[in-house]
Amino acid sequence: MTYTETSMDALRHGGDELADAVVATLFERGEVGKFNSLMRYVSTSGQELPDGLPGVAREYLRATGTPPAWVDWAEMEKARLFFIDNNVHISTALSFASMPACYVVPHVARLLSATHGLSYPSKRMAETGQFTVYLMQPDAFEAGGRFIPAAQKVRLLHAAIRHHLKRENRWDTGTLGVPICQEDMIGGQMFFSLLVLDSLHRLGIHMSAEGADAYFYAWRVVGAVLGVDQSAVPTSLDEGRRFLDLYMLRHMGPSEEGAHLTRQLIDLYEEVVPGTLLDPVVPALIRYLVGDTCADWLAVPRSNWDTAVKAAPRLLGVLETIEDRSSLGAWALDRLGHLTTILELSSLTRGRVMHYAIPEQLKKDYGVSGAATRRRRWTPPPATVS
Repeated sequence: MTYTETSMDALRHGGDELADAVVATLFERGEVGKFNSLMRYVSTSGQELPDGLPGVAREYLRATGTPPAWVDWAEMEKARLFFIDNNVHISTALSFASMPACYVVPHVARLLSATHGLSYPSKRMAETGQFTVYLMQPDAFEAGGRFIPAAQKVRLLHAAIRHHLKRENRWDTGTLGVPICQEDMIGGQMFFSLLVLDSLHRLGIHMSAEGADAYFYAWRVVGAVLGVDQSAVPTSLDEGRRFLDLYMLRHMGPSEEGAHLTRQLIDLYEEVVPGTLLDPVVPALIRYLVGDTCADWLAVPRSNWDTAVKAAPRLLGVLETIEDRSSLGAWALDRLGHLTTILELSSLTRGRVMHYAIPEQLKKDYGVSGAATRRRRWTPPPATVS
C-alpha cells in the first residue's frame, strides 16, 4: 500500500464508530458508573456477563468477543514462541523505546496527559505490560483467556477519551482530526511492533525473519481487535516502515507534556532498579534506543552511562550466541527472561490486576484546543527517507 500526506490526512478523520456509539449511549443514559462497576468482574473470555449490565454494552461485548475470522493461528503461535524467546528484551523495548516514541509525538503526549493516569505512570506501564502478556498466552483468544476482555475495555477507554475531548471542545479537530484517530492508532501499532523489532536489532538480539514477521502479524491482529481499519493498516514490515517513517516525519517534535511523561517514566524505573548506582542506566538506555534528537526533545538527561550502554549489544550478542548454540543455555536464558518480566510487571502492578475503565472525567488542565529457527537472521527494512 502507498502512504501519502493525503491518505494519512484522511486517516485523521476516522475514529471507531462502534465503540464511540456505545460510549455515547452510556453517557447519555448515565450508565457509565454501573458499567465500570460490573465490568470489574468480567476478566475472561466466555465468562457469563453480570446481571444489570446495560444492554448496549452487552451487545457490544457480544459483537467484539471473537477474534477476526482471517487470523492465521499458526502465525500467532510463532509470535507466542518469539515472545517467549525474547520477552525480557521486548519488555525493555516497550518501556524504553515504544513509550518514549509516543511521547515524542506532541499531540499524543498531550492526549495522554488528559487522563488521570498521568499522575500514576506505573499504572500506564503496568497496563501496557499486562496487555502484552495477555496477548502472548496460549489461550489468549480462547474461553478463559484474558486478552479479549482487556482489548474490549481498552477500545471503550479510547472512545471515552474521544467523547470527552470533543464534547468539552478541548480538541482542535480542524487541525488535529479526531482524537485517537485511525492514523494515531496505526502509529501506535507500529510503535509496539516494528519499533520493538528495531530496538531488539539495535540491542544485538538474534531474531529469525520468521519470528519477526510473526510478531508484527500478531500486532496486526491486535489492531483489528482494537478497531483499526484493516484496509489502511500495513500488512508487511516493508509497508510498516513506509508508514512509520512518514508518520514520524509528520508529527514528531518536542513538547512540555512529552518531557514530563518521560521524566515520570525515568523516575518510575529508577525506583524499580535497586539502589542508586545504576539509576543513570535508565535514561542512557532511552537515549540509545530513540536517538539523541528525540532524547533531547524529551529532555532525557545525559551521563557517562551514555557511552557505557553502547556496549550492551556486544554483551547481549555473547548471550545470544550461547542461546543459539546450546539448548540448555536457551532454556536457562528463556526462563531467566520470563522471571525478569514477571518481576518487573509485579513491581509495576504491586501484585494487583490492572482494570481498564471508562473515565467519567478527564484532567481539567488539558492543553489542546520453542523459539523459531534462526537460520535467517532478521534485519530491519531500510528507512524510506533520509
